[in-house]
Amino acid sequence: MTVYFHDIPAINYQGSSATTDFAYRHYDPERVVLGKRLEDHLRFAVAWWHGFAWPGGDPFGGQTFQRPWFGDTMDHARLKADAAFELFGVLGQPYFCFHDADIRPEGEDFAENTARLDEITDYIGTKMEATGTKLLWGTANLFSHRRYMAGAATNPDPDVFAFAAATVKTCLDATKKLGGENYVLWGGREGYETLLNTDLRRERQQAGRFLQMAVDYAHKIGFKGAILIEPKPQEPTKHQYDFDVATVYGFLKDFGLEKEVKVNIEQGHAILAGHSFEHEIALAAALGIFGSIDMNRNDYQSGWDTDQFPNSVPEVALAYLEILRAGGFTTGGTNFDAKLRRQSLDPEDLVLAHVGAMDICARGLIAAAEILEDGRLDASRNTRYAPWDKSDLLGLDLESIAARVRADGINPSPRSGQQERLENLVNRFV
Repeated sequence: MTVYFHDIPAINYQGSSATTDFAYRHYDPERVVLGKRLEDHLRFAVAWWHGFAWPGGDPFGGQTFQRPWFGDTMDHARLKADAAFELFGVLGQPYFCFHDADIRPEGEDFAENTARLDEITDYIGTKMEATGTKLLWGTANLFSHRRYMAGAATNPDPDVFAFAAATVKTCLDATKKLGGENYVLWGGREGYETLLNTDLRRERQQAGRFLQMAVDYAHKIGFKGAILIEPKPQEPTKHQYDFDVATVYGFLKDFGLEKEVKVNIEQGHAILAGHSFEHEIALAAALGIFGSIDMNRNDYQSGWDTDQFPNSVPEVALAYLEILRAGGFTTGGTNFDAKLRRQSLDPEDLVLAHVGAMDICARGLIAAAEILEDGRLDASRNTRYAPWDKSDLLGLDLESIAARVRADGINPSPRSGQQERLENLVNRFV
């Protein structure tokens, strides 16, 4: 065990009158909303990589954090796991997520990577059993190591493709071993910098076959969780093959995987793609591929994926409104793919960042549920489309429609979309 969080009490729900920073003011895991406990609605997960592996650097400066578990030995990996489960005990959230490179140090070769992954997942498994904390999803880091500088599945070198594929196999094994409810394929470098040295068609075919292999292997080993892709529009490569939900859906359709793979949507990536978070969620739900979310935000002035903890109830409420409309999470959940600012050095900072984020999400989901229960927003939308409920236009051809317009003298007048009225209505709840 460590003593890193030893002075920090377990966080409990104390309500809005709480006088300490170390309390939940809105997140009461036992509160029932729309017939379900808040904990079961939100399904919070802590991200191992930003919480325990990120050193606090940025493009202009290196490490600012000094964590006792930073190092490249298995002893450091075990110490990191000890600290992680201590934080989980403080927060009381039900899940965590990891990349393989977060939980084990890089080895000399694939065999050593695999042996280290097996060893540390055995260690983590005993802690999961002792605490009841579960794995929301696992994934492979196929972007940080220099071997992946030209991508993993889309790399021009087949040896890199092979190394990446073998790594995904071991990570699927590890995720299944730990009872993970999802497996995510995160294509951090599945894109290109210039067409001068890129064969788009070849790289896209490689990516499609790679995903088919992953799905086939998941079936072979009896992995019951969902396979997820995380759309990512840019950064670090200029053109990503998994730009947004719509692009991913087209990719899945092209390779016959639209019934096999869903999406893990990150708020920051949605914004970088020029969308809102709620747009990406609503579109994924409409296409039948909604899976899970990474709840973080960008600094809107920087234009970069800054991975900050959420702090806007209105933004979060609109996201959860679409999730509730879609029926809520099944295997997915709310993963905090968010990191501290590099000046936030203390253990308390890491705890309070999660406490505040969990409260923001709870307030947002409660507001979204109240909007749905109120009914006026959906009633207004239904009224807007009500004429279509009695229309047979979609079953006609252009000639038939033209004849009807002429015969019936159809000459429609526009109707108000009432956007400001609806925005005012939403603001009464958030």
